[in-house]
Amino acid sequence: MVSSTIDHMIAITVFLAATLLFVGLFNQTIQTAVIYQHHRATATKASDLLDNMLLSPGIPLRWGQNDSLPTSFGLQDPEFTQYRTSAFSLMRLNSATGTSVFYPKTGETYSNITIGDKNFLLVSQTSSLNYTTALDLLGIRNQYGFQLTFTPIVTVSVTDDFDTGHLRLSVDAYGTGFPLANAHVSYCLVSVGLTGGAEGHPAYTIDYGNATTNGQGSVTLEFTGITSSSSYSFIAYVHLGGLVGVGYCEHVSSEAEYVIPLVGSVSNGTILIAHSFDIESSDPPSSEVKYNASLVYLAEDFTLREMPLENSYGHVNSGDGSPYEVVNIPTDNPGILIITYKKSAVEGGLVMMPWGVSSLAFPVVFGGDPSSQEWVATDMRQVIVGGVTYQATLALWSLEGYQVVG
Repeated sequence: MVSSTIDHMIAITVFLAATLLFVGLFNQTIQTAVIYQHHRATATKASDLLDNMLLSPGIPLRWGQNDSLPTSFGLQDPEFTQYRTSAFSLMRLNSATGTSVFYPKTGETYSNITIGDKNFLLVSQTSSLNYTTALDLLGIRNQYGFQLTFTPIVTVSVTDDFDTGHLRLSVDAYGTGFPLANAHVSYCLVSVGLTGGAEGHPAYTIDYGNATTNGQGSVTLEFTGITSSSSYSFIAYVHLGGLVGVGYCEHVSSEAEYVIPLVGSVSNGTILIAHSFDIESSDPPSSEVKYNASLVYLAEDFTLREMPLENSYGHVNSGDGSPYEVVNIPTDNPGILIITYKKSAVEGGLVMMPWGVSSLAFPVVFGGDPSSQEWVATDMRQVIVGGVTYQATLALWSLEGYQVVG
């Protein structure tokens, strides 16, 4: 009798334990299935959202080329269909990577997509689209977070040396894991003359040329008139079978004082020319730098050409001097603003600013930070931005935060 009771108690205990174990495993399986469906829905949302961004120009259609904010978010170039993205809409996105810049003489802060030492893209934050506004326009605020990146597919690196006593440039072009062999190269070399120019402003010369890469995607160019004491800028467009990439390098004789371009108005093409002291120093001394500006652009036949500018040269003072100077860009097409500057007959150089991010193949990062998220869905597309080939990647995460409870 006692043995039978004990057996029943053990059996009941084992049954209850098995039931609890089964319920726990079943509950975990259900939670895993729910999370899987949730992740799948997020991945589907990422794909739909990326297509909505890339296949719609937004409202108004040309919001990227004016100073007002859009009422509907989209990045497609309104002059084209399919995956053609506006270089100016990307230019107006508030960068998620660069440190913003404050210019006291306008009292404004500028979104910063500066690449390298003397390649600037500074757009006023009052006319830049920020992340929070984009979430509202997309209708996903408090539901999802995202980060949108645009990265050039073709990498073009340019290295210089003066081992032969003059400038020698090596241009190397790569696609995704392979060299661009036998690709066409269109280039321009801007060299600065500090002793010439109207009214003592720096002069410049622009030399254009073409070349072809070898089987390793490389080509070497030599310029006998340029030495290590010269200031110059070199820009190369490499194209092959629909792939287009941009590479550049510059060399200056003086970096102590220079000019910094700021985008004052996209719709009017107004570029403010500021003295570097006013931005980099809290108590700038009074100083003057003279400048001369030019604009080059890539034509449809992949040749680089110069566009004349009105009021292209002048001088800018730091400290209590004149606030800034203005250069107007008279085109809605992407180009490269090249500004030569001069402090003295032996001190000078040049800076570059893309008019539209694609002109210098600037990468763009816009949105939040996905690094701390539990699960992130990603999707990507290949797009053309102002003629240059990019890869657009969207990282999307849900703000609901599902996870398995063991």
